[in-house]
Amino acid sequence: MEDKKMEKKIKKIINFIQERVEVAGLSKVVIGLSGGIDSALTAALCIKALGKENVYAVMMPYKTSHPDSLRHGTEIAKKLQLQHETIDISPMVDSYFDTYDKAADEMRRGNRMARERMCVLFDLSAKYQALVAGTGNRSELMVGYCTQYGDNACAFEPLGHLYKTEVYELARFMKLPSSVLRKAPTADLWEGQSDEQELGISYEKLDQILHLLYDQELEDADLKEQGFMLEEIERVRLLVERSQFKRELPPILEI
Repeated sequence: MEDKKMEKKIKKIINFIQERVEVAGLSKVVIGLSGGIDSALTAALCIKALGKENVYAVMMPYKTSHPDSLRHGTEIAKKLQLQHETIDISPMVDSYFDTYDKAADEMRRGNRMARERMCVLFDLSAKYQALVAGTGNRSELMVGYCTQYGDNACAFEPLGHLYKTEVYELARFMKLPSSVLRKAPTADLWEGQSDEQELGISYEKLDQILHLLYDQELEDADLKEQGFMLEEIERVRLLVERSQFKRELPPILEI
């Protein structure tokens, strides 16, 4: 029964990918392959939808990126038999900060890296006449754990309806490499960074709170009865509310 449920999920995503590409009058997608679980699953699903000859992947390390990111990205590309290349974004990022602000902090540099990667992907999308397939999941998108016009910039989000814990379930079902399934989630924008450390909450707990608050529309008291602390509930709600601007097109004044 569980297998049928997973197969149904996969079929829906495959149909979605095919529809988005067809509507654009194209047949290909380009994906940023980070070595993490989201991009690996996105690539695997795009191959199922379009065939490996129509999926192009690019790894975009920065000089401080963990070596495992590139190694795992290459492992995934080889396992999936993906067309791929590596483009080092260090020169592009460094030229800006070295010229204009050498004292820039990690956050600004990390955001620049995320936006530089999207510049590369959209340029390659023009080169290969392909759509940029996003790799964001619902957990990240709902709490704004992404860089505006950086890793949230894409033509469509194949995993945008899946919580992070659901991404892991689907990745295990599709038998993605164990190295990807085991590693701690990270945007790898600076040394030692991890998603859960930055968010201040585990994905398992985050997904449960998001589901109860926004899918089931329960009250705080209901969540407290299920064992969640008020501080956790308020933190998640605040993250969602303060990141609303990242999930909308730029507002236009109505006249």
